[in-house]
Amino acid sequence: MGISSFFKSILDGGKVDISRRYEILRDAVSGTMSDFHMARDRETDQIVGLKILDKVKNDQLEMRFRGLDKPSEGEIATSFDHPRIVRTLGYGLTTKGQQFLVMEFLDGPGLNSLIIGRSKLLDGNRLTLMRQAAEALQVVHDAGYIHRDICPRNFVCSKDATSLKLIDFGLTVPAKKEFQQPGIRTGTPNYMAPEVVRRKTTDQRLDIFAFGVSMYEMFAFELPWQKSTGDGLAAMAHGQSTPIPLEKHFPGIHPDIAKAIGQCLEADPQKRMPSMKNFLSSISNVKNAWIEQPTK
Repeated sequence: MGISSFFKSILDGGKVDISRRYEILRDAVSGTMSDFHMARDRETDQIVGLKILDKVKNDQLEMRFRGLDKPSEGEIATSFDHPRIVRTLGYGLTTKGQQFLVMEFLDGPGLNSLIIGRSKLLDGNRLTLMRQAAEALQVVHDAGYIHRDICPRNFVCSKDATSLKLIDFGLTVPAKKEFQQPGIRTGTPNYMAPEVVRRKTTDQRLDIFAFGVSMYEMFAFELPWQKSTGDGLAAMAHGQSTPIPLEKHFPGIHPDIAKAIGQCLEADPQKRMPSMKNFLSSISNVKNAWIEQPTK
């Protein structure tokens, strides 16, 4: 059963026996809402990424949008065809009733791993990676969605860290009024915009805030504010104090970069960078991440 017949089985409402269809090649990486495997498609011999959603947790998430016409993660993910976004090949239900997605396998480190390890691979590549991350998010926004979980973990880099792709549309919703109401606090606490933490009305600018925190961290190897323990308490302080100037962590950084990232971190959405298109325009003339080589 090739890719075409795979899609036919899904469209026909068929369920897939995962253990028969796929050979698991690498142990699962457990996420908040799913398990991710490196697998071989027995029918096509293709190496793929296999994401299996936790049924209980996914059902709990979907209950928040009960009565709304919310597309599934698979529907959203397969709608993108862009070099900066992971390519999703198909999706459906397992014979156990779990949702799953099949995607290209990205055999590289997450941006979060490079940040945690203070990797030298980022040297000379930060500006390129930042532009690519911004382009990916612009595609999502132009398609009419809010990603809702922009963070370094959801950008997977090539092995040499010269390029990246945006992944994980598990929390993504349409950028429509009914999905932007107060009270939906989803995302990763360290990167949550103040309006999310305080359960206010949201829009695509919550992604821009999270993008700003992620890019700040990529340059600084530090967060703009105190790191959260994971329970979201530290995130309550987001926007209540001024972030440490990026120049303190990254001496010689190009002022246009520091200014653009700083505008993404504005607590008031009205003062925040209005769009990723504006962000890319604001750094369009930047040729190097710094105006002088950092002193050793």
